Amino acid sequence: MITAVDHVQLAAPPGSEDVLRAYYADVLGMTEIPKPPVLAARGGCWFRAGAVQLHLGVEQASAGGGPCHFRPAKKAHPGLRVTDIEAYAARLTAKGAPVTWDDNLPGHRRFYSEDPVGNRLEFLEPR
Repeated sequence: MITAVDHVQLAAPPGSEDVLRAYYADVLGMTEIPKPPVLAARGGCWFRAGAVQLHLGVEQASAGGGPCHFRPAKKAHPGLRVTDIEAYAARLTAKGAPVTWDDNLPGHRRFYSEDPVGNRLEFLEPR
C-alpha cells in the first residue's frame, strides 16, 4: 500500500548544481540536504521544505558516449502547495524567476515557474 510520496526527482544537465542551488535554496527558500556519498558521486543535489523533498539528478551522456542533450520535461512537473501564494509569487518575481498565473483549477490559486535548467514547477494554494 502506498502511504506517501517520499520525493520527486527532476533531471538536470551536468554541471548545473550551482545554478540549481541558487534557485532552490535562495529563490524558493528550500534547504539543501546531503546526498549519501555513493549517490553524491553522480552529481546533482537534493532539497527539502518541511516534508517535501525535491531531488535534482544529473542526466548523463547517452549510452553511445555522445554528449548529454538535456531537454527538460515541458508538461511533467511537481505540484507544490504553498501558503500566501501572492507573496510567494512576488518573492519569485523579485528574484528574477518567471511566474505564469493559471486560473483553470477550480478551488485553487496557482502559478507555474521554471528552474534555471527549464524544469516546470507548479505552485498552488487552495482557496
